Amino acid sequence: MERGWLGFQAAADSTAWCRQRPSLASLEHDPEDALERAAAEELVRALLDAWNARDLAAFGALLASDVYWHDVGMPHPPAIGREAAVQFAASALTAFPDFMYEIRGPICVSADGRHCVVPWTIRATQSGPLHPPGFAPVNRTVCFDGFDSFEFRDGLVARLETRFDPAVPIEQLLGIRVRPAPGSMAERVLVRLQRVIAWWIRRRPQTGAR
Repeated sequence: MERGWLGFQAAADSTAWCRQRPSLASLEHDPEDALERAAAEELVRALLDAWNARDLAAFGALLASDVYWHDVGMPHPPAIGREAAVQFAASALTAFPDFMYEIRGPICVSADGRHCVVPWTIRATQSGPLHPPGFAPVNRTVCFDGFDSFEFRDGLVARLETRFDPAVPIEQLLGIRVRPAPGSMAERVLVRLQRVIAWWIRRRPQTGAR
């Protein structure tokens, strides 16, 4: 059963992802997986440059065949496998043809050379449809900050987590305020609604939790 962004099924799916995603601590690493700092920076810059150049073949070639990519902007995260990751990239670039990453720096590489965090700024105009799920273009531009967390294996990106505050681009695209103003009527209504939902949740057994 599928429901909208604010549906209970969406919340259940998010907890399922949290349970099922591979833990970094549980992964076994080969010493040869490590990259030198310069090589790690070169890899992530090449990946983002390929995106900015709309070169999806080059983008995909820098991903492991079993890459795991979780992006809070994905309609149905995560994308698992190179083909799924490239499909999501193609969908995003169709919806936002002028989508550009700008690295804000610094690029932070872990001491073991296996992980990297890259802060960025995105600028993009939604002038095309977003499939899935089928959002129509609004011809509005977004500009927001976030970061990517990378894990490397055999000189390729094996894991990618994209994090940002989704309220920012949603507000810019739709021209509405997602977060009610402090003390506003909308905030008070939201609090009352949350209390009703909390009352209902407390009376239901929690399922699927570890």
